[in-house]
Amino acid sequence: MHVQRVVLNSRPGKNGAPGPENFRLEESTLAPDLKEEEALVRTLYLSVDPYMRCRMNEDTGAEYLTPWQLSACVDGVGIGVVESSRCSSCSVGDVVTSFNWLWQTHVVMKGSILQKVDPQLAGGHLSYLLGAVGLTGLTALLGVREKGHVTKGANQTMVVSGAAGACGSIAGQIGRLDGCVSVVGICGSEEKCRALLDDLGFSAAINYRQEDVPARLKECCPDGVDVYFDNVGGPISDTVIAQMNSGSHVILCGQISQYNKDVPYPPPLSEETQEALQSKSITRERFMVLDYMSKAEAALTELGQGIKSGQIKVLETVVNGIENMGDAFCSMMKGGNIGKQIIKISE
Repeated sequence: MHVQRVVLNSRPGKNGAPGPENFRLEESTLAPDLKEEEALVRTLYLSVDPYMRCRMNEDTGAEYLTPWQLSACVDGVGIGVVESSRCSSCSVGDVVTSFNWLWQTHVVMKGSILQKVDPQLAGGHLSYLLGAVGLTGLTALLGVREKGHVTKGANQTMVVSGAAGACGSIAGQIGRLDGCVSVVGICGSEEKCRALLDDLGFSAAINYRQEDVPARLKECCPDGVDVYFDNVGGPISDTVIAQMNSGSHVILCGQISQYNKDVPYPPPLSEETQEALQSKSITRERFMVLDYMSKAEAALTELGQGIKSGQIKVLETVVNGIENMGDAFCSMMKGGNIGKQIIKISE
């Protein structure tokens, strides 16, 4: 069987932004015969996510992330439909997902790394299973619940950076549903600000590319900040932390502003920010969703129900065709997406 696949053509350099030239589209073939416990799966959707930038380096800087190998097929989270199976755990027609999905139009995988999913969990929107009702949604929901200490009736203000991205857009809605009286999103365009306010129910939105962030934060959060869902790191996070209240909480989810730099994860903080955290007893603990997978099933069910009932809205940017994976990845790293960046591979 002929397939198309995306391989890592070159590494971007530790302090550089990735470009489409770092990826290469290749033609390949799959052996026709399946081995015991293997399935042939047609790829429906693939996901590109900020953490993948770390996998482009020879050393990812994180013990749980393996680097992509040069000239080898790239992998990430994907979803597809089983076309043939010698596998006891999945049958022809099953919709399956995996964290180790090769960027190929068809893939042969062992049943042990495939997880069967119920398409109805996301109301039939299969792409949502890679985002809002997948690892991204889990990261948002469990991050807020485990590290945010949101309490109904406590009059709390939450700030979300990267608020129009896949994770931030869900995290802000969870904060609002869980009882924050004000949820303020920071993002990079007027279009994104409108989406936060009109579609997702955020209380306020700040465009960091055009507005004075410290001044706007003071205006939007007159009583200070109690919970900060941090997706970006860098100067924006320093600004938010400077306005946080005593005993407040930072949910350290991502640091996308630092991923094109050769720094450890989490990146070091300025002395001023460290001093603010200490003097105000602000908790700032790295959040790793993989540490909470025992809670995943219940959380995914809750997310699915929230979407079906209309309480949680999902934003997506969908690009068609495996040949556009590299462009979509690089666009996402520059903030070109609203909500989850998805690549549709087949019907």
